[in-house]
Amino acid sequence: MTKATGRKFFCPLLCVILLSYSGISLAGPEPLPTDGKDNSKEKELPPIKESWCQTPPPWEIRVGLPGWMAGISGETGVKGVDANEDIRFEQLLTHLTHFPLVLSVDARYQRWEFFGDGQYMEVGAAVSLPGLLFTNANIHLISGLAEGFIGYRLVHCEKASLSIFAGARYTYMDGKLNINDNGDARLQILRQLLGLRRALEFEDSIDWTDPVVGARGKVKVWKAFSLYAEGDVGGFDANSGDAFELRRQGPRNIVKHSIDSSDWSYQVQGGLEIQLARWLWLQTGWRYLKYDYNIEGFVYRPALNGPIIQAGINF
Repeated sequence: MTKATGRKFFCPLLCVILLSYSGISLAGPEPLPTDGKDNSKEKELPPIKESWCQTPPPWEIRVGLPGWMAGISGETGVKGVDANEDIRFEQLLTHLTHFPLVLSVDARYQRWEFFGDGQYMEVGAAVSLPGLLFTNANIHLISGLAEGFIGYRLVHCEKASLSIFAGARYTYMDGKLNINDNGDARLQILRQLLGLRRALEFEDSIDWTDPVVGARGKVKVWKAFSLYAEGDVGGFDANSGDAFELRRQGPRNIVKHSIDSSDWSYQVQGGLEIQLARWLWLQTGWRYLKYDYNIEGFVYRPALNGPIIQAGINF
């Protein structure tokens, strides 16, 4: 090989090597302009949006102390002697003999719910009676309420829930009436002649259980704030039977008339719930409970209506 031939072969080979190291491609057309962007990297995929309905943890337990500041209005009576009452909460509060006992428990596993609440309250009052033989009377009333339910969540999300439930509501009432003499020694002989004791005592009680069905739900509106609502209906005349009332017939006769018995109850409540901490919550709202109970001469048709505030812990 001559020097001229070698130079003809070596120069093109050297040019090809230098151009390949400089990043210039000799095969195909020139790349399109990139407008300053690096198209060598693959385009990033858009982030996957999280579902609005996130499933909550499988277990949840809540224990609360409700305070129901309810007034009482409606009709109550025994053996045809009825009275309409309208007692505001502040009036009822002045007659409490001790602080009411209240408790609520709510447990959930997956979509199944088990919850209930109850309260026990005693009130008393003293009145003066006109007359010579008896001047003082003490009235003592005991009322108890307990309800328990099993529910199933139709909507089961972290931010919203909707449940249907069934269960029972137990109601207990007890009344005591003590009438005492005025302590006047001059009337002892008259009391002995009339066969009257120094004190008269009357006591009676009644209780019943109503089947109940209802629905409840909760929705988160902003951060730790949620709205909740609950409603139910119970009774369904499950305890209905013979009922009567006493009526006056003529100037002296009192007769017993049969009437239709009834056993119904209705309840609605709702308000605002605040998750104060991971384990502490607070509810405030309104609760209304209406009874229509008329069995064997006992009439109980009050409406318990007033604000409710409840604080509790969750696990």
